[in-house]
This record gives sequence, C-alpha cells and structure tokens, in this order.
Amino acid sequence: MGVESRLEELGITLPAPPPPGGVYTPVVVVDRMAYVSGQVPYGPDGKLLSGRVGSEITEEEGVAAARVVALTMLATIKASLGSLDRVKRVVKVFGMVNCSPDFQHHPQVMNGFSNTMVEVFGEAGKAARSAVGMGSLPFNVPVEVEAIVELHE
Repeated sequence: MGVESRLEELGITLPAPPPPGGVYTPVVVVDRMAYVSGQVPYGPDGKLLSGRVGSEITEEEGVAAARVVALTMLATIKASLGSLDRVKRVVKVFGMVNCSPDFQHHPQVMNGFSNTMVEVFGEAGKAARSAVGMGSLPFNVPVEVEAIVELHE
C-alpha cells in the first residue's frame, strides 16, 4: 500500500503547506535525499501554535504540537515532490523543543512527531533522531523539526 493510500486509510487529511517564512527553500533534493527545512506547528485556523513546554504549555500539548509539525512536514514534502509515495524512508530527524530550563522530557515531546511518521510510513518512518531543548524558537512555537528523507529511485 502506498503512503497516500495509507493516509486515507488512517483518516488523515494533510493541512495546506505553509509558505516559507524567510529566504529558503522548504525542500532541497540532492540525488536521492530530500532535506526538509525546519517545520513549525500551524493550527487548523492557520495560525502558529505557541508556548514554552513546561511553563506555558503542558508536555501533552507539546506532544500534540509535534504531531501537528509531522503533518505539516508531510504536506510540505508532498507539495515539493508531488507525492509522498516518492519517500522511501525517513533517515534523520532533528527536533527542537522550546522549553523551560528545568524541562527534561524532550524525547517524549518528539515522540508526537516520530509516532506519526511510523504511523504513516511504518518501520520506514523510524529515523535516527535528536531531541533537544531550546531557550526559544521563532514566534515562540513549542516545537520545530527538520528532517532528511530518502527517495525511491
């Protein structure tokens, strides 16, 4: 089953991909690798989600924001490549969590992103990953994630 069919089976509707927020390209393809710029969470109203995890929003809200980032990233990849069926596997994920200095559950927040990728791509969605805490992120978003994906030949 293709990824596009899997999304339909799961009842997942992707959001509209956001326009670049600066002077960069959302996805750059080199050979069979696609490098995806940092993605941030947009709510259903098109507005950015905001808040520092551990002080302004809960860990659970951070996990939910990370899932939103995953869906936004899928929409961005699809818009750039034409189809998610071109993705062979998710190779590397770098997740940044905007959090209070004492917050220590960065991996748990990033599981919201990673679990979504595994839900959509199966084992091919399980990537090497970093999950780090940040003192701030643009527009006070709770999570930003960049990724590298391998494409089918």
